[in-house]
Amino acid sequence: MSNMKEFTKGFIRENPVFVLLLGMCPTLGTSTSAINGLGMGLATTFVLVASNVVISLIKNVIPDKVRIPAFIVVIASFVTIVDLLMSAYFNTPGPNGEPSLYDNLGIFIPLIVVNCIVLGRAEAFASKNNIFLSFLDGLGIGLGFAFALMILGTVRELLGSYSFFGYRLINSDGILVFVLAPGAFIALGFIIALINKLRTTK
Repeated sequence: MSNMKEFTKGFIRENPVFVLLLGMCPTLGTSTSAINGLGMGLATTFVLVASNVVISLIKNVIPDKVRIPAFIVVIASFVTIVDLLMSAYFNTPGPNGEPSLYDNLGIFIPLIVVNCIVLGRAEAFASKNNIFLSFLDGLGIGLGFAFALMILGTVRELLGSYSFFGYRLINSDGILVFVLAPGAFIALGFIIALINKLRTTK
């Protein structure tokens, strides 16, 4: 039961976006569509899980004075792997010349290195727990982050371009503000308000 709590806390009690308000830069910058949000979330999930496992594995051999730099080196290694994989397999333009997922995410992929969610879980959890719990923690927090980005991206895509995962639902221009940066703040604010209302009602 405690293991299940470690996995589900990222979705509910400690959702990085909707509850803890962490990682706002990639959240607001990459959630212009559902596929962008999901892609960024899954890339971050891979880095979270892999770095949590490795840091938990080597935590006892890292000198305390270089703990944080060592964590960053581990995280940066997995971010490099993600960046190379996405460049190789998700760098093909769409059928109508749309930018690829890799192009859409752009600089936000390398910036996973300094994402406070990843480094925070390494310091607060992986460096103090065993490999299995660290794996569950990374997976739960990562999927919670991906879920939040996909929800926010879906709302912005539906309202901003009347489409869902790139499929046009209404043949008309959407509400432009939701495609732009202010729309990210507006949509996120309403989603958080709705979640808080549901939580207080329960």
